[in-house]
Amino acid sequence: MAKKIKVALVHDYLMTFGGAERVLLALHEIWPEAPVFVSLVDEKRMGRWWRKFSSWDIRPSWFQKVPFASSLISPLRFLLPLIWESFDLSGFDVVISSSAWGICKGVITSPESKHFCYCHTPPRFLYGYSGGRRWLRFWPVRVYSRLVNHWLRFYDQVTASRVDFFVANSQEVAKRIAKFWRRKAVVINPPVDIPPSLPHQGQKKGPFLYVGRLVAYKHPDWAVKACGERKEPLVVIGDGPLRQEVERLAKQYPTVKVLGVVSDRELHQWYRRCRALIFPVEDEDFGIVPLEAQGFGKPVIAYFSGGAKETIKKDKTGIFFYQPRWQSLEKALAEFEKKEKEFSPQVIYRWAKQFSKEAFQRKIKRFVEENINA
Repeated sequence: MAKKIKVALVHDYLMTFGGAERVLLALHEIWPEAPVFVSLVDEKRMGRWWRKFSSWDIRPSWFQKVPFASSLISPLRFLLPLIWESFDLSGFDVVISSSAWGICKGVITSPESKHFCYCHTPPRFLYGYSGGRRWLRFWPVRVYSRLVNHWLRFYDQVTASRVDFFVANSQEVAKRIAKFWRRKAVVINPPVDIPPSLPHQGQKKGPFLYVGRLVAYKHPDWAVKACGERKEPLVVIGDGPLRQEVERLAKQYPTVKVLGVVSDRELHQWYRRCRALIFPVEDEDFGIVPLEAQGFGKPVIAYFSGGAKETIKKDKTGIFFYQPRWQSLEKALAEFEKKEKEFSPQVIYRWAKQFSKEAFQRKIKRFVEENINA
């Protein structure tokens, strides 16, 4: 009888629910008995999403016991090496890390095991990419960050050698892995929830839609200003550290509504009803939201940057704007108005279908199985 392979999953943390957590859900469906090692868990911050993980074998690190751990993980990030190297993974044949901000690829595995790293991106804060917050405008934070991040870059690059196989979520991230870690990566796009058939399109002139975390590099303010100045209806869905700032800005424009977090069912209704998705994100690692919208047959108006260049086909499933400011997006909205009738929901849907969760699980499972004994 063949030996049963013991698999462990490693994930940065469980505090929010986004693309990385969707990947973790899909991985756990393939290996449901695998324990999940994380730096910390914050059930309150996870909110209604926690029920998706609550029955799992989740093993947080010692950092979980630190008071206010979820608020301190970023300022105390110099402790990340101690967090990841504290786990005992010696009993596992395969370790699959889902790594981005938290450098969880730093776990130490046994010589006999294989370590596969599904990389969402090398840590953005270490390599000059825009981050989610704007703390660097304060000089004490800048000084502290330069000192800590300089040391963490060494750690990040050293831990790249602990990985046997890298899997990148996009060509964009594969290039970053090659540049910063000098490693090759296979590209397997992350799972996207695509409806089994093209949904009914709803009203023809719905609002524009912004979906995503309200953080600095995703530029929700560009969407608000561009639509507001054109008096175009816009619905903003999402939450994050810029929530109050976005709400204050939206109050200046009667056509803009900020809904915050909504249920999956309500989100799907907005995808179905919307006119187009606005995706003004800078240096996105991959970008699941544009594909979710395209799964409903909706075109995307996106900033020409990062993963959006891979997930949107120009003039087939969306259009781009090219300058990093809201005025450029405003011009793109005018261009979209002229081209709107040229977009085919059927063509857009067929493009999105190739990024389904089933496709991701099939590819990642095959890649792991083919390389376990390599």
